[in-house]
Amino acid sequence: MKSGQRTWAVVLAAGDGTRLAALTTDTNGRLVPKQFCSLNGGGSLLQGAIQRARRIVPRERICVIVADQHRCYWYGAIWALPSVSVIVQPRNCGTANGILLSLLTILERDPFARIVFLPADHYVREERAFAGSLREAAALAMHDPDALTFLGIEPENADPGFGYILPREKLAGGARHVDSFIEKPEAPLARQLVANGALWNTFIFTTQGVALLEMLRARIPDAVAQMQAVMAYDARFGARAAALQELYERLPCIDFSHAVVRGAESKLRVLTAPACGWHDLGTPERVAGTLECLTCDRLRRAASPERVPLFAASPAVINLAAQHARLARVSRETQINR
Repeated sequence: MKSGQRTWAVVLAAGDGTRLAALTTDTNGRLVPKQFCSLNGGGSLLQGAIQRARRIVPRERICVIVADQHRCYWYGAIWALPSVSVIVQPRNCGTANGILLSLLTILERDPFARIVFLPADHYVREERAFAGSLREAAALAMHDPDALTFLGIEPENADPGFGYILPREKLAGGARHVDSFIEKPEAPLARQLVANGALWNTFIFTTQGVALLEMLRARIPDAVAQMQAVMAYDARFGARAAALQELYERLPCIDFSHAVVRGAESKLRVLTAPACGWHDLGTPERVAGTLECLTCDRLRRAASPERVPLFAASPAVINLAAQHARLARVSRETQINR
């Protein structure tokens, strides 16, 4: 297999999205995870993330990690992917466990894989330019095989709602060492960070699969050992679903950023991507800010349309723009009636 054929993409889509509950609760009172909602009609954020992955790898090397309790939402949204590419967790159990399960699944199929991990709750205005940065980050895994490389965005402003990566000296190939991560700083600190060259943290990262496995083994050894035991049991008896269900009943919820990344800075790199209209849709405030940019974004896309769709997207469960407008209207009416 050629080196260019070793790149895989994993879309992280198992989260519950509780921080957006005000916008993602349907008419029946059910909380719909944000990745199954659209920003302003059409396909879901999850489908947009799959399209993003499709720009850098072929369809057969895209995997999506989902949670079984969300099956009614994702089952019809990822029809364009082979069933073997859908990795189902019995329940959402934190980003670290989802990353670990998808990593082990891919390494079974390609022991020399390098992997790009993509969250499913982003909006990017300039997707084609962003894809170039993703491909560059994936290529770095060949030149620095023991490292984990994050993609950092040149800030368009000192937004305190984002996480930041403070880089250090530049390395061969264009990446830089990571000095520290700063999560949602106060506004004065955010301005200082931007002035000092900090980047927006996208939580998009690339790595050689074996290097990530060693990092996970060093940081969360019990989870790795138990997950590998499930894989070995399946290889022998073909009963992964039952064994995985039993494991997830006792697995603690583990956050990748806190349990794995924090304290491992010597193994971390960051690649700078130019400003491209990237938005993390993690909170209602972030959704509102992104919606303000949509009108001019549509005009820009109309002037330079995507000529060939990567796949046809089915309508999402909830339209975040419509929900935001409805809540704003209710708030105004409540104030008037007081």
